[in-house]
Amino acid sequence: MIRCRVREDVVIGEGRKLVLLVGPDVVETEEQVMATAREVKRVSEKHGIPAVFKCSFDKANRTSLSSYRGPGMEEALPIFAKVKAEFGLPLVTDVHEAWQAAPVAEVVDMLQVPAFLCRQTDLLVACAKTGKPVQVKKGQMVAPKDMRHAVTKLRESGCEDIVLTERGASFGYNNLVVDMRSLPLMRDIGVPVCMDATHAVQLPSAAGGTSGGERRFVAGLARAAAAMGIDALFLEIHPDPDNALCDGPNSLDFAGFDELVGQVLAIRRALGQP
Repeated sequence: MIRCRVREDVVIGEGRKLVLLVGPDVVETEEQVMATAREVKRVSEKHGIPAVFKCSFDKANRTSLSSYRGPGMEEALPIFAKVKAEFGLPLVTDVHEAWQAAPVAEVVDMLQVPAFLCRQTDLLVACAKTGKPVQVKKGQMVAPKDMRHAVTKLRESGCEDIVLTERGASFGYNNLVVDMRSLPLMRDIGVPVCMDATHAVQLPSAAGGTSGGERRFVAGLARAAAAMGIDALFLEIHPDPDNALCDGPNSLDFAGFDELVGQVLAIRRALGQP
């Protein structure tokens, strides 16, 4: 059975309900994180589907040295723990170096391997050895079928709860394109698949020292992915996207998030999916 068990009550795949992986790109303030987690919880309950709260403690791959990266692990992990305690949401966050996996796994429920690092053997092995489920973003330079190698590294290192996420492929310079065929192709590997509709509209390094984005295409890509077939939907949301410190141009505001979830679920119902 194709599934990734994040928690006993949150399972991605197995023909179950769509799972949301949603939150702000990075910790800016505790207030921002808690407000966003509250909205994720509200929308999850409104639409009757499970959600995993996603947020980064460090964005190690920013375009510029002066770009905001986040507060770091020591400051962010207590905030993540507070989200779990107050809202009961499972958490996923990304790790960029192998040594980060073990301490981060003590707080979060799922580890994420960034797209640029999906071939990094030491990082994949370290994540697998924590015993936590692992979400791997498909590299912008990697063919969907070739993600089987990342899955094999994880499985041979002891991880069976794996999800692969589509976030676009490099299309010339400063642009990404999504081939929707990648979703069933990655599921053929034997793992559930997720669509990251917000990072997929990113324009890497295209905004004068930062990455731009085309928010207007997020909803269309999410709806197309729902029609193609996904097990989870990854979205970055922010109380005020136009003033976000990272990835604002491709993040949704709270109202847009709620509306899009309703649209995606309507497509799934039309297809006879839960």
